[in-house]
Amino acid sequence: MWAICKKEFRQFFSNLTGYITIILFLLLNGLFLFVFSSFNILDFGYATLENFFNLAPYILLLLIPAVTMRLFPDEKRAGTLEILFTRPLTARQIVMGKFIASLFVVLIALLPTLTYLFTIKAMSAEGTVLDMGGITGSYIGLLFLCAAFTAIGLCSSSFTGNPVVAFLLSAFLCFVLYSGFGALSKLGGTGIDYIVEMIGMEFHYRSLSKGVIDSRDLVYFLSIICFTLFITIQRIGRKN
Repeated sequence: MWAICKKEFRQFFSNLTGYITIILFLLLNGLFLFVFSSFNILDFGYATLENFFNLAPYILLLLIPAVTMRLFPDEKRAGTLEILFTRPLTARQIVMGKFIASLFVVLIALLPTLTYLFTIKAMSAEGTVLDMGGITGSYIGLLFLCAAFTAIGLCSSSFTGNPVVAFLLSAFLCFVLYSGFGALSKLGGTGIDYIVEMIGMEFHYRSLSKGVIDSRDLVYFLSIICFTLFITIQRIGRKN
């Protein structure tokens, strides 16, 4: 499993595509948070990263599918997936190796965003106390959201041999699971609006962002991760 993880990690940074993907993620965050007025932290009036945590999931909807879209299509096109099965590797080890490598790449992209915390603290008025509980909870929610998006992207790539199709399918599924149920619950008239909203990732992400680590939110994300990884393992195992 770790051999697969190291191979995928090295392969992602073996060309400019990997670096450009991460740079674009950070550039988009920087432009929205410090230039564009709709999310501009400088115009918000408070020492908070709330705008960043509201914006980040939507940028991750593009970043993570770009990271995962080639994981299995490239293997299928090059014929190396069959070679992997000749090694002492199970479908679970192959899938988990690719999942961990992809998630690690996404976490590397998130790491520089910690500088926003020091930037806000430096620009805030003297004596201002940041809501570290909310910020910590938001980062924890973001980590689980990244893991869920990565698992969905990996699963999507296992269903097609075309990276573009894998990207579009992954982005669509992530968007629907994150925002779709919340938007559906706001239509009203169903009588189960709250239950519908709870099905979506956004509800649980917002809950963690309040700084309260609720086991129900963690179980929700872990369930999505395990379920999508299970489907991927079954899909790849069937090809063995």
